[in-house]
Amino acid sequence: MRRHLLAVVGLAGLLSCTPAAVTVRQPSDLPRPSSSETEIKVGLVVGAPSATLGGTTPVDITEPDGSPVTTIPASQTWRVSARATGLVFTGAGGLSSAAYDALTLVPAADAPIWVNGKPYRGRVEVLRDRTGLTVVNRLPMESYLLGVVSAEMGRRSSSEHAALRAQAVVSRTYAFRNLRRWRSQGFDLYATVSDQAYGGIGAETPEGRAAVSETRGRVLTYDGAPIEAFYYSTCGGRTADGYEVFRGASRPYLRSGADVAPQGTAYCSISPRYHWREEWSGSSLRAVLTRYLPNPGGKSRNLDRLADIRVTHRTGSGRVDQLMVSTGGSEVRVDGQSNIRQVLRTPGGDLLRSTAFTLVVSGAGNSVSHLVAEGSGAGHGVGLCQWGAVGRARAGQGHEEILAAYYPGTRLERRY
Repeated sequence: MRRHLLAVVGLAGLLSCTPAAVTVRQPSDLPRPSSSETEIKVGLVVGAPSATLGGTTPVDITEPDGSPVTTIPASQTWRVSARATGLVFTGAGGLSSAAYDALTLVPAADAPIWVNGKPYRGRVEVLRDRTGLTVVNRLPMESYLLGVVSAEMGRRSSSEHAALRAQAVVSRTYAFRNLRRWRSQGFDLYATVSDQAYGGIGAETPEGRAAVSETRGRVLTYDGAPIEAFYYSTCGGRTADGYEVFRGASRPYLRSGADVAPQGTAYCSISPRYHWREEWSGSSLRAVLTRYLPNPGGKSRNLDRLADIRVTHRTGSGRVDQLMVSTGGSEVRVDGQSNIRQVLRTPGGDLLRSTAFTLVVSGAGNSVSHLVAEGSGAGHGVGLCQWGAVGRARAGQGHEEILAAYYPGTRLERRY
């Protein structure tokens, strides 16, 4: 969130819960777009050699101008592949179609369309790209949000419903702000944490659908425009200023502040990532730095002589934004929170959860033999803290109060 690999770390990925069974709603139950509802294009598959497509009802395949190509029979799955000549479908019996530059698939009766075994609302477009093919889900904004809110927040109880409503507003705002962000690739947003987690029908829950319906069309604005709606998993008790993390994100509504209840407890203290600890042996730390530490100009360096690693600067919210690594007589400086999380990865190769940490180094000045990072929070800390929103909802705050706490000075406006 830039965006969103480091920015969106959703609650769903932190909860050990089983998704609800997929319930395919009948057309009469689907959210109906109004004449002014925005349509969105979501990149489901990008750069793949092939994808499977089908539906429980017949799926019509046309060219972009509407010229009919063929129909996938109900309950059949066909494969589309990118070949040198274009896009080619392979159906039952192994028969292949002619080659096409782009295709549109529309299921009958507003039924779901299946992409690589997962059901989605709306229609699908298949495009050629530089390395293979791109599959785009094209659907109304509110239908898109049904597959986002619970993918980001997981299953929530009735006492936490305000947090889902807040997430619905924030996700809608993010989508409006970033429409056409990836236009050169043929879609608006990725279906991953590069933008927002979007799981289609399989990610929907009854409480998530209710949150979308209850906030329909509402976005956060500042000076009349949708805001930069950054969000993440856990702030650790203090949010960050926008400019601490994102270049050009110095906004009046993205300000650092304590995120604590009147009794002094952080609202996100319920998060499983509120406190964390990572350890590296000398050899595992050298392996991580050998792989991820920048080496400008390809200069020779000897990480076998790793003399020290230390914090040399922190932001106003206390997050690390400069590290110094001493290696065999030279020093390498790592600037910026996203770079630090990329470089100081866990021994397993995962991004460091946040930059709100302290370091304890053994063997500094000679050869580092052990490193411990004690930290708090998960994500960049700018904007809405998802676990903090859950804590605030449990404390009785409504979604408007939650949004005002994380984006002070903004307005809640209805776009349709």
